[in-house]
Amino acid sequence: MRQETKIRGGRTTAALLAVAVVGSLMAGCGDGSGNDDGRGGGPGQGRGEDRVSTAPTGSVLAVKVDNTPTARPQTGLDTADLVYAEQVEGGLSRLMAVYATRLPDAVGPVRSARESDLELLRQFDEPTLAFSGAQGKLLPLIDKAPLHRKSPRDAAGAYYRSSGKPAPHNLYLRPKRLMGSAPGAGALTTGYRYGAAPSGGTPENARTVSYPAARFTFTWSGSQKRWLVTMDGTPTVTTDGKRVTAATVVVQYVKVRQSRFQDFLGNNTPYTETVGSGKAQVLRDGRAYDVNWEREKPTDGTDFTTADGRPVNLAKGPVWVVFAKAP
Repeated sequence: MRQETKIRGGRTTAALLAVAVVGSLMAGCGDGSGNDDGRGGGPGQGRGEDRVSTAPTGSVLAVKVDNTPTARPQTGLDTADLVYAEQVEGGLSRLMAVYATRLPDAVGPVRSARESDLELLRQFDEPTLAFSGAQGKLLPLIDKAPLHRKSPRDAAGAYYRSSGKPAPHNLYLRPKRLMGSAPGAGALTTGYRYGAAPSGGTPENARTVSYPAARFTFTWSGSQKRWLVTMDGTPTVTTDGKRVTAATVVVQYVKVRQSRFQDFLGNNTPYTETVGSGKAQVLRDGRAYDVNWEREKPTDGTDFTTADGRPVNLAKGPVWVVFAKAP
């Protein structure tokens, strides 16, 4: 009996420690108190015991990254194959960093998901979405989506809190604890083509895209053969001092409408429509190309074509896509 009691006690201690670890990670992940835009764990999010912590090796890793001034400098952006920028509440911006060819040691700060992320991610084959939390009513939609959900409640061992920034801007992901290895370029089923630049275009030294409360500037560096990323007037560097660059920048003009959800202050969450068609500009090799974009259905990638219907190649290397509101 004494041995049995000791085992039960050990299990109880282990359970309490596990709860403490998850509680620490979830602090500031959205508990309805105003942290993380009020996006809480919500009913059904605390089901980590039913989910494996390791994601499938064949899926891309998409991480929602905080882009407020408090969150900068960020970690791991320079390793992303693809970075999406979208408008969120209050005219601010948030990033989605997508990894397929390399996994950094850490990525962050990690923040919450949005409804339009689900449509954007349908182009990938069962992607892994790493995020801090979500609006309570959005969580059932995330559960139903064809993706692998990995919040701190699902994979606590893959996340940690940094002492260098205040919560909720200090949650970081260790991707290799989540996926083990990068799936490879074949997992980037975006529809993008890479190769020689199209003919034409106009010289472009810098391009700025503005949201109501955020600004992105991309400046061409002839020596680096890359676009240097600047956000809100400050050069974008990572926590280890590396300048963030892109081989190609796509300014994609899309419909931005109100979603069904609001933040804790009552601000409506914008919904960025990435299925459909419209205009875009592709920036590569120090030139700008006016193109058309089309994505017929959510499971399709996006095609970029010239006015006469010819496919447009992107430059090999990191791609940044900034979703701008169509005029």
